[in-house]
Amino acid sequence: MDTNATPERAEGGSATADQADQIRGVARGDSPVPLSVLDLSTVGVQHSASDALSTTTELARRVEEWGFQRMWLAEHHGMPGIASSAPAVVIAHLAAHTSTLRLGSGGVMLPNHAPLVVAEQFGTLEALHPGRIDLGIGRAPGTDQATARALRRTSGPLSADDFPQQLGELLAFLGDDFPIDHPYAAIQSVPNGPVPPVWLLGSSGFSAQLAGQLGLPFAFAHHFSAQNTLPALELYRRSFQPSSVLDEPYALIGVQAVAADTDEEALDIVRPIALSMLRLRRGMPGKQPTRQEAREYAYTELEQSFVDSWLEDAVYGSPETVRGGLDELRERTGVQELMLTANVPDRDTKLNSFELVAKAYRMI
Repeated sequence: MDTNATPERAEGGSATADQADQIRGVARGDSPVPLSVLDLSTVGVQHSASDALSTTTELARRVEEWGFQRMWLAEHHGMPGIASSAPAVVIAHLAAHTSTLRLGSGGVMLPNHAPLVVAEQFGTLEALHPGRIDLGIGRAPGTDQATARALRRTSGPLSADDFPQQLGELLAFLGDDFPIDHPYAAIQSVPNGPVPPVWLLGSSGFSAQLAGQLGLPFAFAHHFSAQNTLPALELYRRSFQPSSVLDEPYALIGVQAVAADTDEEALDIVRPIALSMLRLRRGMPGKQPTRQEAREYAYTELEQSFVDSWLEDAVYGSPETVRGGLDELRERTGVQELMLTANVPDRDTKLNSFELVAKAYRMI
């Protein structure tokens, strides 16, 4: 992996306490690690994007009350079932409706954007809401090839080979500074005050290794790449170099987690999520189907195999079942934080799921 284009991070010494404290979460209640939230503003067939974003707003208010550490929004494009295509916009809205909850991107897909624009957007968010913003960066397009070309204004082949260079530019705009002979050396990102912590996101080993080499916190997408979770985390820890940001590794994983009053009800809730994922993998993204549609869908043997595999990687059931599954996953992975996602369009069902988890850990 070529990382020569990335700026050097300070080696050894002590991490800056302010940024390190913003990265490290606080465990609440009986939870052994901080619990956080990843939301996609899920749109169901019976809902609108406005409904989904309103639910996201209410979720932010509630999880702040219930003691969750942070809430991130994911960048996806061209997907009718996901309304979070512009994380920075949604983050600004959520920050105005909360007061203590950390808010961030999970993540901004850097190849879709000019690094200077991302630095300006998140510098502005940090200026508006000091000490509450996270900047999670990914290198996947977050969409199909045609839409990615439209985002990047190119008709050529798509590649993330220059991601380390783009990341280096972003970090420099955020305050690491360019070498004096760099063509961007005289350019300032404004606002140019305190900057949010930068996280690297990934679903394979590439970002894990890069995050370790740069001494940055790492977030792994266990909820859709579970087979790579342990190898990626091991690579991150093995590659880690202390930096001005962190003295030691800090990793979280995203987990599809849905709690309901009973195991049977939770299964009924997650079936539509699995069907949505099946359709997405077949190149047919759409709004999330109803529970009835998911129950009555005639799965082929191959489709059923996919759904069964997806369900194995999700944590769902009664509050006791979910707590047990999350505890086992944390022990197996050794992560410092769990970020829960419940891709449920119905507001009451989604809020109830997170409230049940909070109660299971005596956070409320």
